[in-house]
Amino acid sequence: MALVDLPDIEFTEQDVLSIQSEVRTLFEGATGRTLNRADPEMLVLNALAKMILLQRVLIDQTAKAQLLRHARKTMLDYLGDFANTPRLAAAFATTTLQFTLTAPLASAQAIPVGTRVSPEGAEGEIYFATNSTIVIPAGQLIGTVSARCLQAGDIGNGFLPGVINTLIDPVPFVLSVSNLTESAAGADEEEDEPYRERIRLSNDSYSTAGPEDGYIYWAKTASAAIVDVAAVTPAPMEVTIIPLLENGELPTQEILDAVTSALSPRNRRPLTDKVTVQRPEIVAYDIAVTYYVHEDNIANLLSIQTAVEQAVGEYIIWQKSKLGRDINPSELVRRMINAGADRVEQTGLLPLYAEVTDLQVARETENTIITFGGLSK
Repeated sequence: MALVDLPDIEFTEQDVLSIQSEVRTLFEGATGRTLNRADPEMLVLNALAKMILLQRVLIDQTAKAQLLRHARKTMLDYLGDFANTPRLAAAFATTTLQFTLTAPLASAQAIPVGTRVSPEGAEGEIYFATNSTIVIPAGQLIGTVSARCLQAGDIGNGFLPGVINTLIDPVPFVLSVSNLTESAAGADEEEDEPYRERIRLSNDSYSTAGPEDGYIYWAKTASAAIVDVAAVTPAPMEVTIIPLLENGELPTQEILDAVTSALSPRNRRPLTDKVTVQRPEIVAYDIAVTYYVHEDNIANLLSIQTAVEQAVGEYIIWQKSKLGRDINPSELVRRMINAGADRVEQTGLLPLYAEVTDLQVARETENTIITFGGLSK
């Protein structure tokens, strides 16, 4: 939702010279004396003026905190409570685990809910626990079940398939366990800016006529890990919802199910709407850049090279952190220049500009090449 362009607001006058003049005028009017700059009383009056200034700053900040645009932290929570929009709690990373038995058994084997599995090399600091009890039928070897990290936040994200493989709670006849999907969807407590945006969208949550912002609002309530949502209608009475996770991660099946559940109540969408929740389509791009550092900065060459590589990494995150964000090589060049590069070679520069629709997200391939071309004069 676009912000209305409003002028900055100040609830109190905060010019210290003006305050000092007011205090001096008040004193001279009460005493009948005319003060000079060197009079001892001026020290006291100037100190009083500074205290008044600090009080006015506090009053101004307190008044601004009651406006959604300026509210932060606890005050933002109160505004969210007024709009019936609580801040989203931290989310737990999820994955799918596969348990393998030592041999087919004559009877079914149960693996209880809460069975803990740890990632390889985690040294007992991170655990995933099964969300439900699974029963591997007699004569079969394999069973799968969803699991979530026992610690909220992004600490449980990014474990590739096969890495979560250490069984903490022994289960009879279980030979091995491993994750089939990369763990994802963990997020810290909702930060102020996305929370502020959801509060702005909350007015549309009261409508059951199917407004775009209403669908986006309810979809974002499914998880604090969701940073962007697209709601489009490919055909009459059909709505497609595309969620995107923090740092451009694709939503897991658990997140898709959670969004579907958040949009399903009849008081949140029209009965006639067929709602489909799906992952965004990926628009892949390569990165190939050659940059030069000015010879005057040779003493800082290593730090500049590190900063340029970091800038490329930040561009990658920026590019995939929003649906429908066009692939923009100019943004990549700008970040590299700001990091200390003197120039970026345009010949052979990748990526090329490409448009991306609201149903798509741009993601880098593994073909990322960053070349230091040498010094420029």
